[in-house]
Amino acid sequence: MTTLYSKRYTREELLKRVGNISQVGRVILSSLQDGPEAGVRAAEFRTGSGLDFVVLLDRGMDISRAEYNGASLAWRSAAGDVHPSFHEPEGLGWLRTFEGGLVTTCGVTYLGAPCTDDGKELGLHGRISHIPARSVSSGGRWEGDDYRMYVEGEMRESVVFGENILLRRRIDAKLGDPRFMIHDVVRNEGFQRTPLMIVYHINIGFPVVDDGSEFMYSASESAPRDDVARPGFEERGRFSSPIPGYKEQVFFHNMNSDTGGYVHAAIVNRKFEGGKGIGVYVKYRKTELHRFIEWKMMGEGTYVVGMEPANCLVQGRVKERERGTLQFIEPGETREFHLEIGVLVDNQQIQQFEQTVRR
Repeated sequence: MTTLYSKRYTREELLKRVGNISQVGRVILSSLQDGPEAGVRAAEFRTGSGLDFVVLLDRGMDISRAEYNGASLAWRSAAGDVHPSFHEPEGLGWLRTFEGGLVTTCGVTYLGAPCTDDGKELGLHGRISHIPARSVSSGGRWEGDDYRMYVEGEMRESVVFGENILLRRRIDAKLGDPRFMIHDVVRNEGFQRTPLMIVYHINIGFPVVDDGSEFMYSASESAPRDDVARPGFEERGRFSSPIPGYKEQVFFHNMNSDTGGYVHAAIVNRKFEGGKGIGVYVKYRKTELHRFIEWKMMGEGTYVVGMEPANCLVQGRVKERERGTLQFIEPGETREFHLEIGVLVDNQQIQQFEQTVRR
């Protein structure tokens, strides 16, 4: 059944109350029109639960703006939802078009710090977030008494004499449910063994991130990335007000999974709205994404915490190769990745989620 406005409805009961299902939830296709964003296609989900979010079809089907009952969930950069034609792949140029947003995908053949690997100069975080989707479809359908909305499309990362990798993405949300699912299918449609690196950069911002907010997780081992992060290691799960001149701190976690093989992690603010509380969580399969990176950035304006499930670390492809941890995808091989991202709407749900993490 569908839960709307704290009441449960069957399909028949709900349809008797609306002229069109779009009255309570839908996916809206649009195109941005101004400045560097002009021409970017978008799909806006209105779930009827209070959760609304925008998928950028021309930016790797990443998720930019996301809100719950008007409260922003994601950090947004000053760059905005820049058209992919502005992408600067060299060095740190990726940062000029990094919109932040709730989910930015990094990869899929390289990511992390700029480096030289196998004779190739590789910039920051790869190309997939700047590849427009093809074969896009969207809509909604009833499955019994549940109404499910979706958008799907495919992005191809390819080069003559090199890789030919297809990423097919589907994003699903159920009417009345403050969460959504990402299902990615990556296929090597070329004829050579190719590196496979992927990070889901989940960027949580104010007001979920605020003074006193917490990172809720369970890990068997954690480590700072470098000397900059080492002094902040003991405070890695706690967040402050914005700090002038703050330098980003990055931590690597070996996350624990539940009996079903799922990892659960969240950023929560128990003090939100006078103690009502709010949080954003991610749930995923550790067999698919065995690495996890925490990006803690308490700077002024750049005030964000990243939860980043991944199949690699973010020190660059050459480091993965040197460690012997670089993953490859064979010709014709398919790999799948599943993520659930949702809202913890109050402190009761935060407490329940905390118990799940502890177990």
